[in-house]
Amino acid sequence: MTVFDLPQGMVRAVGDNGPHDGYMPGFGNDFETEALPDALPQGMNSPQKCNYGLYGEQLSGTAFTAPSHQNERTWCYRIRPSVKHTHRFTKIDVPYWKSAPCIDPDIISLGQYRWDPLQVPDEPLNWITGMRTMTTAGDVNTQTGMASHIYLVTESMQDAYFFSADSELLIVPQEGRLRFCTELGIIDLEPKEIALIPRGLVYRVEVLEGPARGFVCENYGQKFHLPGRGPIGANCMANRRDFKTPVAAFEDRQVPSTVTVKWCGQFHVTEIGHSPLDVVAWHGNYAPCKYDLRTYCPVGAILFDHPDPSIFTVLTAPSGVEGTANIDFVLFRERWLVAENTFRPPWYHKNVMSELMGNIYGVYDAKPKGFVPGGMSLHNCMLPHGPDRNAFEGASNAELKAEKLDETMSFMFETRFPQHLTPFAAQPGALQEDYIDCWGSLEKKFDGTPGLK
Repeated sequence: MTVFDLPQGMVRAVGDNGPHDGYMPGFGNDFETEALPDALPQGMNSPQKCNYGLYGEQLSGTAFTAPSHQNERTWCYRIRPSVKHTHRFTKIDVPYWKSAPCIDPDIISLGQYRWDPLQVPDEPLNWITGMRTMTTAGDVNTQTGMASHIYLVTESMQDAYFFSADSELLIVPQEGRLRFCTELGIIDLEPKEIALIPRGLVYRVEVLEGPARGFVCENYGQKFHLPGRGPIGANCMANRRDFKTPVAAFEDRQVPSTVTVKWCGQFHVTEIGHSPLDVVAWHGNYAPCKYDLRTYCPVGAILFDHPDPSIFTVLTAPSGVEGTANIDFVLFRERWLVAENTFRPPWYHKNVMSELMGNIYGVYDAKPKGFVPGGMSLHNCMLPHGPDRNAFEGASNAELKAEKLDETMSFMFETRFPQHLTPFAAQPGALQEDYIDCWGSLEKKFDGTPGLK
């Protein structure tokens, strides 16, 4: 196995027949990968001495005693142990990145809300300073709930690194391309893809094409996994082989650097004299990955009616209540509509789950106007919502032939907890003050006489 250089001196594994594409397929697999030959011990995890003078270290994503099918850990063989990657901490202020509980008594979160796309400002913003929290739910200290963010990134992190001790991050790009240089390898990410960055993993974010804008779901609870398919069976929806985990990559750089840590909702920075991305080889099942949303295979009704939106779940993070998620990540992408005698857009409903939606591109069928790419909406738990008047009238009177719902991709972060608006989200500007009025022109059609109206 050979190696090659990447930006800032990172070295990554390649195959014997030329450069590897940098990824291994599968979700939740037990992977093994090395950036230098024979760097990975075989047959054991903790030899008395590691090859190349490396240090063996375990990164645990679950409790040691978690059931084997839920136990997640990765063994890393690195140039320095992680204790060399932190020093004395200094608390810093990251004013727009909030954690739950973040409840302002003067802000009304009870309601239906929608936002225009946030505009990227002229000021330089990196992955940390460009994060804008829109809603929070649950409690970061008890590791329940979530936060939703929009990131606005204009510049790369230079000799600066980050990890969250609070959360797993689900990243949904909408504009621009980013590179996540992590301890376990490199992920290049663009719109129509998502990435999962595990809790505790150190990384640096670089701008490949900017400015970059997208959405982030910060998961305080149990990790995301694939939902059970039940009677659907073994195929369709999101398939394990389409998730990609990076091959090993490392930096051996002596340069003054900073590591910022998010811990219990607070931010601290420490100064070190080298890059912490120094894992030469690793094996395990606790690792970052990315997924191409264009490989999601939707299923649905092929005769009449349509199932609940849970049929479009890509990933789910369970709660302590069976069948009720801490978070569901749901995707509404291109698909055929064929149901007979059926109102095809999402119907009117109230839900125990709080639904935050984002538009990646195109037109969402229940809201032809106002819900634009880069925008988002919130329908909190037990708040009614559904199609606006134009969508209702159009779907109620359309000729019901087979129709391709094309050039559209929206998603939902859905949680069992109420989502509270942050002061940033509640301020005038991107918040559409007139969103609630989209249902105002719905007509009363009932007049006491039978027949279709």
